[in-house]
Amino acid sequence: MPLKIICATEAKPGVNIMVDGVPCTVRTQDLSKTGKHGAMKARIDAIGIIDGKKRVLLKPGHERLEVPNIDKRKGQIISISGNDANMMDVETFETIVLPIPEELQAEIKEGIQVEYWDIEGLKVIKRAITA
Repeated sequence: MPLKIICATEAKPGVNIMVDGVPCTVRTQDLSKTGKHGAMKARIDAIGIIDGKKRVLLKPGHERLEVPNIDKRKGQIISISGNDANMMDVETFETIVLPIPEELQAEIKEGIQVEYWDIEGLKVIKRAITA
């Protein structure tokens, strides 16, 4: 459940929003006034946080958008099997199996700490933490 609701005109680059139920980061925003009695329109280009797909959103400026709840946490890699990492949360000691992103394949090793994000119940490894 989102914690915050914003108007489409407030979705500046770098802000996280939900587009079709998928958490995304806004890359560009174009605002246009349509005429004498028309409403302002917002064209938003966003990139999915988890899947990396580009999404385009065209909404009236007063339209409300959901902001996803992103919980940034730390974990330690216990073991690796194939492209999946068995990870333990440093604070709760919960064990989680997560896929290793392609760009982090070389950096993720057993025993290192990583930062992972819990985005509306979806978990993804974002970076390796070096001491």
